[in-house]
Amino acid sequence: MVVSFLKKIGLTLSLNDPQWGRGSKNDNQDGKKPTDGPPDLDQLWRDFNQRLSRLFGQKGNGGGDGGGFTPDAAGAKLGLGVIVAVLAFIWMVSGFFIVQEGQTAVITTFGKYSHSTVAGFNWRWPYPIQGHEIVNVSQVRTVEVGYRSNVKNKQPKEALMLTDDENIVDIQFAVQYKLKSAAEWLYSTRDPEEAMRQVAETAIREIVGKSKMDFVLYEGRAKVALDVQTLMQQILDRYKAGVQVTNVTMQGVQPPEQVQAAFDDAVKAGQDRERQKNEGQAYANDVIPKARGEASRLLQDAEGYKSRVVENAQGNAARFRQVLVEYQKAPAVTRDRLYIDTMQQIFSSTTKLMMDTKNGNNMIYLPLDKLISQSDAAAKAAQAPAPVAPASQSADSVPTVEMRYSRDSRSRDSRDSRDRESR
Repeated sequence: MVVSFLKKIGLTLSLNDPQWGRGSKNDNQDGKKPTDGPPDLDQLWRDFNQRLSRLFGQKGNGGGDGGGFTPDAAGAKLGLGVIVAVLAFIWMVSGFFIVQEGQTAVITTFGKYSHSTVAGFNWRWPYPIQGHEIVNVSQVRTVEVGYRSNVKNKQPKEALMLTDDENIVDIQFAVQYKLKSAAEWLYSTRDPEEAMRQVAETAIREIVGKSKMDFVLYEGRAKVALDVQTLMQQILDRYKAGVQVTNVTMQGVQPPEQVQAAFDDAVKAGQDRERQKNEGQAYANDVIPKARGEASRLLQDAEGYKSRVVENAQGNAARFRQVLVEYQKAPAVTRDRLYIDTMQQIFSSTTKLMMDTKNGNNMIYLPLDKLISQSDAAAKAAQAPAPVAPASQSADSVPTVEMRYSRDSRSRDSRDSRDRESR
């Protein structure tokens, strides 16, 4: 096809053409022998221009092998069609493009969103019919609020926020997000990056404005970050921004620099207060259980004493009633028994005894404590092996004071009992 086209335009390439340095055996038009050597490039270019001029209907200057050749209209149309076909092919090829893994291409038709393509080798209609824009949807993007690139590079207009208790805090935080819809990311907002920053700032100001300063500075930092992430996702979904918020990181939360020293003093005072409260609570936890235990013990002792006294009183009353019944049956015997029991109780707790005889004024003194100690010593001596004593010094032949006292007491008791019965 190309050869026939070149023949029609009159361009014939031959090894024998004098333009290529090889002539025939005859002389050239000037009558000179051709010289061996490289072709004349200037002459070749002039001949080519002449043939193109004749191709498009212009009359050449003559000369050369194709002098005076004028193609017909069909050849001109064919040449123009070939050029148009080549240009159309190049235009169609320009619609091919490659999308890398983790990216998405957004196709627009006359500036309006058409569809999205996946990773791989794709084709669209060339410009100006369709266009494409490749967006990386797997990249984790970050927007910074309150600072830029470094926490020391603060942005006071973004960082200073008002809390619910009318205090000001300085907050720097970063938001990490990924794209879940490339088309929404490109066409739902005018400036997606700036929209993300404004949404983040709006969310943090709303959450901080509903919280106390101490909560934001200390125990509530993690909860504030979680609430900001949730609120940002709700706002972005409402705007159809095509963004998925993955993480919110608090880089710095502190009071403003102008009041940092005073705030540190207040924090230290609060810590001292908490320490003293903890010490007082520990002391209370140590003393109060002991006091409660002591009170419980006293109550139990009182209850025991009460029960003991009541039971003793009830027992004594019951015993008295029983004694009364027996007394009514035999008054003399009951009186003697009561008298003997009473004297036994008295003598059991007495170490000395004074006795008055009826026949004289002599007083008998009985050292019961010494008598008891002597009896104990005699018992110990009886248990120990002792030498045989003479018969004249036997203990059985000598009456002791205790034996005499027992005989006298029995005789006295019998006399008293007879006197009481006679009365």
